[in-house]
Amino acid sequence: MLTNSYIHLKNVRFHARHGVMPQERTTGGDFVVNLSVEVDLTRAAQTDRVEDTVNYAVLYDILRQEMVVASNLIEHVAGRVARQVLQTFPGVHTVDVEIVKKNPPMGADCDGASVRMVFKRDD
Repeated sequence: MLTNSYIHLKNVRFHARHGVMPQERTTGGDFVVNLSVEVDLTRAAQTDRVEDTVNYAVLYDILRQEMVVASNLIEHVAGRVARQVLQTFPGVHTVDVEIVKKNPPMGADCDGASVRMVFKRDD
C-alpha cells in the first residue's frame, strides 16, 4: 500500500527580475526553484497513464509563467506558484516551494538567500 507520494522539480534555473532594489528590477538575477507536490500516485503506478498523475511539464510551465512576473518579494512569487498549482491540479494535497536568489544584494559571500513555503489545500 502506497503511503505518500510526491513529484519534484529540482534546481530549476531562471533569470528573473525579482527584488526591491532598482538594479534587481533592471538587470535581474539568477534564481533556483525547487518544487514538490504531494499527490496520490496510486492510480498512475497501476495504469501508466499521464492522465492519472501530475504532469511535471505543466508544473514547469506554471513555474516559468510565475517567474516571469516581477515581484518585490520571492515570498510573493512562491505564493503565486502554489495557488496556481493547487488550482490546476485538484488532486494535489500540498505544495512545497523553495526559491533561492543566487546573488542577493546584501554584501555577503554566500550561495544565496531563499524562502521555502509549504501550502496545504484547505478544502
